[in-house]
Amino acid sequence: MSDHRFGVSTHLFHESRLTRDHLVHIAAHGFETVELFATRSHFDYHDEKAVAALAEWLADTRLELHSVHAPIFDGLRAGQWVGPFSSGASDAAERDKAVREARAAIDLARRLPYRYLVLHLGVPDAAPGATRSNQRDSARRSLEEIAAAAADAGVEVAVEVIPNVLSSAEALVDLIEEQLDGIDVGICLDYGHAHLMGDLGEAIECVGGHLTTTHVHDNRGREDDHLVPFAGSINWDTAMMETQKIGYDGVLMFEVADTGNPIDVLTRAAAARERLENTFVTFEELPQEP
Repeated sequence: MSDHRFGVSTHLFHESRLTRDHLVHIAAHGFETVELFATRSHFDYHDEKAVAALAEWLADTRLELHSVHAPIFDGLRAGQWVGPFSSGASDAAERDKAVREARAAIDLARRLPYRYLVLHLGVPDAAPGATRSNQRDSARRSLEEIAAAAADAGVEVAVEVIPNVLSSAEALVDLIEEQLDGIDVGICLDYGHAHLMGDLGEAIECVGGHLTTTHVHDNRGREDDHLVPFAGSINWDTAMMETQKIGYDGVLMFEVADTGNPIDVLTRAAAARERLENTFVTFEELPQEP
């Protein structure tokens, strides 16, 4: 068995209000940890009673809250984003709202500790109004404010690789190494997004020492499908070998979509987890270069 731990993002249940049963199903399929997707129609992170209930559910299921995905919109209705937030918005009021909601998600850690806040810088290039929502200076200012609030709450920000000009692996590494003055920020490598954007192996190598957490899902190279690994066109043997080479031994967080039967998705995710574990074991058994 590999030393890696595996989790599931509540993204799988994103269109529903989060319940105890959702966590029971995740734990029953052998996963150890979760990422909470902070969307108010899914989980109202402003609601003290909701937070208290989640703490009880996590204790009951013995799941660890590894990370929280910072809010990217106010709610989901019939699969559509309602009230999107952008940390890179050129409009000051829009940017302030994105920062305010991220800080509300950070405040969860004062009552329900977790390690990483996964943050989008801007919005995907395909989103409406992407140009005005992906302003570099706005995104950097937002990140500085959010990272300061996170540090005060004992949380580390992990900026996510997403398909926009701000958030390629190369752009995020440049931001961290050249533009942030001593601010402790890591990278969330989203394997599916990096695959859509080009060479996944190069992206893994690029994020190298900055990689703190992950999103694991697959696609066919055209749409952001959030498929279970091995259902798309990612070569997972190569991807896991590259991940092992850079020394990453943290959580592999499945961020898969509900394709109509979330329990079936979890069953397939558990099977994929075993295949990924075997990939690591196989790589560990190979003779290493001197």
